[in-house]
Amino acid sequence: MVILQLSGGLGNQMFEYALYLSLRARGKQVKIDDVSDFRTPDRRPVQLWAFDADYERASREEVIRYTDSAMDPLSRVRRKLTGRKSLLYREKDMEYDASVFERDPVYLTGFFQSEKYFADVKDEVRSHLAFSGRVKKELPEGYRGILSRIAACPAVSVHVRRGDYLHASHNGIYEGICTEAYYREAMERVRKKEPGAVFFLFSNDMEWTKAHLAGPDCVPVEGGSEEKGYLDLYLMSRCRHNIIANSSFSWWGAWLNDNPKKQVIAPARWINGRECRDIYTEGMIRI
Repeated sequence: MVILQLSGGLGNQMFEYALYLSLRARGKQVKIDDVSDFRTPDRRPVQLWAFDADYERASREEVIRYTDSAMDPLSRVRRKLTGRKSLLYREKDMEYDASVFERDPVYLTGFFQSEKYFADVKDEVRSHLAFSGRVKKELPEGYRGILSRIAACPAVSVHVRRGDYLHASHNGIYEGICTEAYYREAMERVRKKEPGAVFFLFSNDMEWTKAHLAGPDCVPVEGGSEEKGYLDLYLMSRCRHNIIANSSFSWWGAWLNDNPKKQVIAPARWINGRECRDIYTEGMIRI
C-alpha cells in the first residue's frame, strides 16, 4: 500500500492529489493522510473539498505503522536501540522522480510539482479537479460581477505572490524572480497578441500590485483570502490567458484553463539556485 501525505497550500494539495490519481490508475492501493501536516493552527487548511476530489483516507493506525511513530514506551526504547524503521520516502528536489511509482509499500511526502507525474491521467485529473457546485454558489456578489466581466472580454489573469515569499525564513530563494519588469513584459506580450486584453489582478499584496501594475486595462480582484483561495483559483481558470507567478497556486489556475489557444506566461526561473525544469508545461512562455 502507498500512503501519500497531503501538505502545503491549495496548489500543493492539488499536485499531491493528481499524483494520488496517477498511482491509483496504475493499480496501486493508495490512501491519503490528510491529518498529519494540518495539526497546528499555523498550517493552511485542507481545501480539496472545493473540487470533486474523492479519495480514501489513511487511518491513524496505518500512518503510525508506516512512519514508525508509535509513542508507547516499548516502541520508543526500540527506536533508540535500533533506529526508526520507517517506510517514509521524502521527495529529494523539484525534479520529476519516476521511482515514486516503483515504491510500495511507502509513505510519500513532498509536493511532486510536475505534470509528468500525471501525464497519463490528465483527463481524469481535470474531471476530479472540476470546481464543485458549492464553490460556484459561494461566490460573493463582487466575485460574480468579476466573473461576468471575465466572460465578456479577452480576460487575462495576473497572479502576484509576495507576502510570505518575502519572509526572511525563505533566505531569498524567491527574490528577484517575479519582478515588476517581469509582469510588465508579460502584459505587453499579451497586449500585442490579444488586442483589447483586460488584466485581472490577483495578489496577496494588492497594495503593491495596484501601485506598480494597475492601469486602465486592469481590474484588481479584491476581497479574497487565503482561507478561500479556491475562489480566486476559479476566476483565474475562467480567464482566456494567464500570467502566473512562481507559485503552484497560479500554475493550477492556468492548467485548469481549458482554452485551447491560451497563452500561459511564466517566469524563466522558479526558485533561485534550482533548475526546476519539470514544473514547466509544454507551450509555457518563459520570460
